[in-house]
Amino acid sequence: MVQAAIADNPAFVLSRVDLDRPGPHYTVDMLALLRGMFAGAEFYFLMGGDSLAEFLTWYNPAGIVCQAILAVMERPGWTADMAALEREIPGIRERVVWLDAPRLDLSATDLRRRVREGLPIRYLVPPAVEAYIRDHCLYVHGNRLE
Repeated sequence: MVQAAIADNPAFVLSRVDLDRPGPHYTVDMLALLRGMFAGAEFYFLMGGDSLAEFLTWYNPAGIVCQAILAVMERPGWTADMAALEREIPGIRERVVWLDAPRLDLSATDLRRRVREGLPIRYLVPPAVEAYIRDHCLYVHGNRLE
């Protein structure tokens, strides 16, 4: 789906670094691999405010912050407790960049629910992704990829 989503934009390249290795798959490990491949590069990890609000539940969040700047898009209904994050991961405030992006009340969970219920996802995902989901019968009732 990612390949379909970025196919028309030459500025994007699909990385299989997390797909082509045995699991378990943790963000902190993927970042370490990428840093080894692109020595000296500055990494930004894109995430929603909902993910930042639950960041302390992630595997080794301090290790993630050491390797990448967190580029966070606000999500309606979610507020990260920056004081709590700073207590657990000192210096995190300096490693968070708030992105000025459209605030969409849309999540992968909601997209999967819409597909399962037969509701349209047009304009919510690129047309190629919509076609991929339809052609591969993703997220329909009983599908293991749900």
